[in-house]
Amino acid sequence: MLLVVVERSISRYAAAATEGGLRSEAAVLQDDDRDGGRDNLIKEIERHRRAGAEEAFHYQVADRDGTMLLNDTDERAAKLGKGTVAVHDGPGAAVENFESLGVPLTNGGVLVVATDTYDILELRNRLDWITILAGVGITVFALAGGYVTGGLFMRRLDRVNEAIGHVVAGNYAQRLPTIGISPEFDLLTTNCNVMLDRIAALMDGLRQVTTDIAHDLRTPLSRLRQQLEATLEAGDASQYEAGIENAIVQTDQILTIFRALLRIGTLEGGDGRQRFGTVDLSEVIGRVVAAHEPVAEDEGQTLIAEHQAGVTVAGDADLLAQMMTNLIDNAIRHTPVGTRIVSRLERTDSGIVASIADNGPGIPADKRENVLARFYRLDRSRNLPGAGLGMSLAAAIASLHHADMVLLDNGPGLLIQVTFPAAGA
Repeated sequence: MLLVVVERSISRYAAAATEGGLRSEAAVLQDDDRDGGRDNLIKEIERHRRAGAEEAFHYQVADRDGTMLLNDTDERAAKLGKGTVAVHDGPGAAVENFESLGVPLTNGGVLVVATDTYDILELRNRLDWITILAGVGITVFALAGGYVTGGLFMRRLDRVNEAIGHVVAGNYAQRLPTIGISPEFDLLTTNCNVMLDRIAALMDGLRQVTTDIAHDLRTPLSRLRQQLEATLEAGDASQYEAGIENAIVQTDQILTIFRALLRIGTLEGGDGRQRFGTVDLSEVIGRVVAAHEPVAEDEGQTLIAEHQAGVTVAGDADLLAQMMTNLIDNAIRHTPVGTRIVSRLERTDSGIVASIADNGPGIPADKRENVLARFYRLDRSRNLPGAGLGMSLAAAIASLHHADMVLLDNGPGLLIQVTFPAAGA
């Protein structure tokens, strides 16, 4: 299209230049005729012929009665306006059509000025051929480039499809290679790999839950079976009643464990973000601390709140309250009488930090990560009630809110920090 526009523009310019040359020459000769009559006009035409390096114009001069006073063409009559005239340049030469312009002279005469348009026609012809050849060349180049680029893309896409095939076959460690054609396709493969990482993490979590259930629920289920067997062998109604009540209590404990596992799995799957809104974290944690102050006092401990006011995060208020409840419960249950427990909430350069710190016995550095795993319990805690899922649930809630939960040394004691991303991050 660009070449066509250029060709048309040059052709129009050449045609306009030719017409402008004819009008300029005719205007000069009209002035000569007006000033000196027909004889002066003829002399000026002869002078113009001698002045040119080659004969640029041909002329016709006719008097008012049609008498031809000067004629360089093969035409027999001079005509006003634009047109063409036939010109024969000499023996053996072909007759050519020249562009012409006829103008009136004084006393009714006619002057016709004609010029050769061969160069213009030749230029237009060459431009036409250049346009055609360039169009064909560009088309061939585009097709060849498209074939090469398409082949390269398809080969790289085949590698991606091969990697997907490995994932479908069960190799969840396989990741998609980058296509490398454009940033958009590379971003697509990157997002797919992030998705595969998430699926692999969920699969690992599912396997871990299955393993945990197989190992850690075996004991309470065995204990329940033994209780039922003992009840079956009881000799009186009171023993039956006591055995059944004990079995119901154990069954409720098992159901509580299952509900906690289901809740953790649901949170780790990302369920719940659709209910997120702006939460006043200061109010939520303050309410949780206020509810636990009597419990801590009954245990001979001190629970202190150091919260900045008006701290807000994006999240679910009920889940955040559950997380802080589990962390404070954990601090109260696993620290001795006289322990000082401090709940802090503050804004920092790295984000919003909620923390629970105590000066109790703490947790060894090599076991802190294990505490966040399902069913894990320290040796000193195995005689306490519970299934070891409270910290796992808190960690799942923190992850759902894109918050980082870490366990640190409080020197002495344990410091649990939950760092929420800053607003807009």
